[in-house]
Amino acid sequence: MALPPKLRKMINHALFRQLQQSRTYSARTIGSSKRIVDLRSDTVTQPTAAMLRAATQATTGDDVMGEDPTVNALEAYTADLFGKERALFVPTGTMGNLCAIMAHCHYNKSAEIILGTKSHINLYEGGGYANIAGVSCKQIEEDENGMFSMEDVRDAFHMDDDDHYAKSTLICLENTHNMLGGVAVPPSYIDTIGKLAHDEWKEHGMRVHIDGARILNAAVSQNVSPALLCAGADSVSICLSKGLGTPMGSILVGETEFIRLARRARKRLGGGMRQAGVMASMGMHALLNHVDRLAEDHARAQMLAKELQNAGFWLPRDGKVDTNVVFFALPANCKLRKEELP
Repeated sequence: MALPPKLRKMINHALFRQLQQSRTYSARTIGSSKRIVDLRSDTVTQPTAAMLRAATQATTGDDVMGEDPTVNALEAYTADLFGKERALFVPTGTMGNLCAIMAHCHYNKSAEIILGTKSHINLYEGGGYANIAGVSCKQIEEDENGMFSMEDVRDAFHMDDDDHYAKSTLICLENTHNMLGGVAVPPSYIDTIGKLAHDEWKEHGMRVHIDGARILNAAVSQNVSPALLCAGADSVSICLSKGLGTPMGSILVGETEFIRLARRARKRLGGGMRQAGVMASMGMHALLNHVDRLAEDHARAQMLAKELQNAGFWLPRDGKVDTNVVFFALPANCKLRKEELP
């Protein structure tokens, strides 16, 4: 997710001033022809030449009719990678999450989802769970490691036995957690949430969905397979256009009936695509060739965080960076005033 423009301007200006003062920034780079590395977001990645070649050579069909062989291959591969029965290719991560919510809540028109106050679904997806899916939400706070306390989850749960409350149907997690600095949530936590939903609340039909826009970053950083990491969840959305570098596309994985309902939701949302194999081929190339290289992004992010901390900037979690997201704030001794900002 890109930073808001005003905040981005503030950070860029402040970072330049601070590094200039510490003499670690060379003014010779200003106005030169050297390429600037854009660190605003991993959404500004560009497809590689090999990825574009894959797109031009893709075998295509009509995906709405289930006849695009490249899309079908991508879905089968991803489902297997995550240890789920089926998968669905969608244009965007926001649509993937919304399809998941609509599928999980398909038969419950008084559904309520439990989700984090700082989650991407809650803050940055247009309120689609409410204004499109028609479900309410119960928000609970995440800790600095992107996790709920079990007590808070239990307190948020509502059975279908009180006319005042919507029925709890779905718990939404996020991994990695964007607004908490790309923190990687461990499989033990997801298993605990899954056990609560599937064992203790089994008779109430509770499900668990992971907004996994950067779930492969989480898997790589913890050296764990995606299937093991997500074993406790019923569904996962995986974004291909972040660090993996494709121009567009996300994949939703889950059990067969869930994907059937998600496909129906995708159609209602306008996400049915025809010769989508052109895009799916780039997604397949990314999954086969780019996942291991996410570790390189993590190493660079950790190096950047260390340098920022050494320069006096404040970082959450005492500077600990799990993956490819670095959040920081201005140093306490910063001389920059708000009035000086461009």
